[in-house]
Amino acid sequence: MQRSGSGWFETLLNSHVNVSSNGEIFSVKHRRINISSIVSTMDRVYNLDWFTSASKNECSAAVGFKWMMNQGLMEHHNDIAEYFKKKGVSAIFLFRRNLLRRMISILANSYDRNAKQLNGTHKSHVHSPAEAKILAQYKPTINATLLIPELKQIEQTTAKAIEYFKSTRHIVFYYEDLITNRATLKEVQEFLRLAYRELTSRQVKIHSGPLSKQVENWDDVQKASKGTSYERLLHSDYRM
Repeated sequence: MQRSGSGWFETLLNSHVNVSSNGEIFSVKHRRINISSIVSTMDRVYNLDWFTSASKNECSAAVGFKWMMNQGLMEHHNDIAEYFKKKGVSAIFLFRRNLLRRMISILANSYDRNAKQLNGTHKSHVHSPAEAKILAQYKPTINATLLIPELKQIEQTTAKAIEYFKSTRHIVFYYEDLITNRATLKEVQEFLRLAYRELTSRQVKIHSGPLSKQVENWDDVQKASKGTSYERLLHSDYRM
């Protein structure tokens, strides 16, 4: 799911000598135009015929890629689940507990696609505190009217994904748990049947301050959330 820490998580995985995760391969539309193109693309990856800067095909114990839910995964879930079963594919689901933080990240990233705040260049991920500070200066305005319906829709989509792929060997992780408990990364490696290594990433978190400082219309967000099950997100925080 977009802006759930998947880019950071993938760099952690690829820091392991025996992992080759090939990025968001289905972001290219022609690769997901129908189930045939999806299967053909996956075959290239699992047959070790896919070559990117992350490819370590000669010594990989775990080979894969990153797949967003809006990239054909949900539409063709039956055929994909059958393919996963046939090929013995394992899946890691990565979500965020704080969906409000995710929403802020999506809006900020969308803004930067046009604003290009870093010397005229759009960056979804950064590797220096200076760049992170520049991007974090933008505070999006959240549509308070649509806030609760959109949060509910995200939860429903998450539940559907897990239901669709319940027959696939899988595990669920949350970004916040990976941040606050680095021992969780040991669970990741055990799931992938890897020899344990210390995993590292050069990526720097962009939105690290209190939520109240990251939204332009914070009062509206508070009022819309008050009395709902999502009010807890306003006060749920963590440190990186």
